[in-house]
Amino acid sequence: MPVPHPDAIADCVLAAFHALPAKCKPRKLADGKREWAVLTGDRVDDTAPSCPPGYDTTSASTAAHYEPSSQHSPKRYEAPTLFCAALATGMKCLPQSKIPLAKGNVLHDWHAEVLAIRGFNMWLVDECQELARRGMPTTRTEGEGENKKEGAWVGWRRRGAGRQGLDGHDGEQDSTACEQDLKGTGESGSCSTQRQVRKPPFAVLDDVQIHMYCSEAPCGDASMELTMAEQEDATPWTQPPAEDSMLGRGNFDQLGVVRRKPARPDAPPTLSKSCSDKLAMKQCTSILSSVTSLLVRPDNAYLRTLVLPGTRCVHTAVERAFGREGRMNGVAWEELQGQWREAGYAFTPFEVMTTAREFEYSKNTTGDGSCSHLTEAPAPVPSNLSGLYTPKRLEVLVNGVLQGRKQNDPRGASCVSRRRMWEAACAVAEGFSMPAGLSTFGSYEELKNSKMLAHREKVKLDVRRSALKGWKKNVGDEEWSLG
Repeated sequence: MPVPHPDAIADCVLAAFHALPAKCKPRKLADGKREWAVLTGDRVDDTAPSCPPGYDTTSASTAAHYEPSSQHSPKRYEAPTLFCAALATGMKCLPQSKIPLAKGNVLHDWHAEVLAIRGFNMWLVDECQELARRGMPTTRTEGEGENKKEGAWVGWRRRGAGRQGLDGHDGEQDSTACEQDLKGTGESGSCSTQRQVRKPPFAVLDDVQIHMYCSEAPCGDASMELTMAEQEDATPWTQPPAEDSMLGRGNFDQLGVVRRKPARPDAPPTLSKSCSDKLAMKQCTSILSSVTSLLVRPDNAYLRTLVLPGTRCVHTAVERAFGREGRMNGVAWEELQGQWREAGYAFTPFEVMTTAREFEYSKNTTGDGSCSHLTEAPAPVPSNLSGLYTPKRLEVLVNGVLQGRKQNDPRGASCVSRRRMWEAACAVAEGFSMPAGLSTFGSYEELKNSKMLAHREKVKLDVRRSALKGWKKNVGDEEWSLG
């Protein structure tokens, strides 16, 4: 399956961002300084001849529902149809001391990469909701035509589908099986851990690829060389971290290790892992969150490419952080992969590609696309606003909640917060007569520790033991329930 040109992937996200209202973008301040931000977007491409109604198929880089301006006017690439499913800006996270106060309403981490992935998961849940509304097709032909019940990107899982996702030739959908699967009482398979193989009712279609564009190298291991180069004194910081804690931005003499956010030594401590570490983990668990994985099988939900500006990519760093020959080598052995595959998981490294495109609001540009070090403009300051976009949702966030709301106000919960994601997944299950299952747990902790997520949790445990050693869980926001 061909991979789109990296410039086309970048253009798709930049065009979608440019079309957003001004409230979602970094501002120019009264003192003449401008704000800068990190932009990340997740997009899907479809190599099939069909495309969702209303989507522009003549340009590989046009974001859905938007017409890009001349500044980001896309070229006509010989590439599959690209569709921007989610994008986000942001670069902050919640201090560890505030985690117990979040109650599922406050985001723990709203760095652009993490927020865009959560937005992508919300888009998938919205797609599942639409499929549930249409109902399950009982025959192949019912999934065709104007009243088709299958989606363009996500479809009902056919019984018997394996590592390749939906099987277009063998088997039909079985509504009873899908219902039992989501309740954790359906088909089971054997594995070394003796856990039941639960099969979600939906899957990303076989001819869909998922790509990510980031305007900066992900924080953590993939950007350590860039961090070193920005220091006036490149002597490694040798002061050891506190006992039993993860490294932050300091100690850059140590490479290939798990790091925490935020980077500044004067910031309140946190246990949020760096974006490099979280993306490395996603190569094993798929781009799906835990709740979304209860609805969508992970087989086809892995990132195919990560696109970075050429000026922000050090190839040795990204290979070390993400590659099969780097720190992730510890999970590449076949016996372990055989255990994972039974539940649809696999170590699936994405390809890191570079683009000549630059984000106009990045730290290294002036806001009009030119390089900031070539001008006398005041140094930019980081924006405290985060924008989140999916085709059905648009939010502006401050401190992990909706702009204008306080962190202790439940009405401020983002659509991608733990609480709202769980609620949305329950709504999907109820949409096709499945009241039991997702909404029956007494707390979020019970849901996370349930048998339905046992295989996913085993994959994460294997990764922490064999590759991302030193990973510490960010616990404290589990004792709350819906309702």
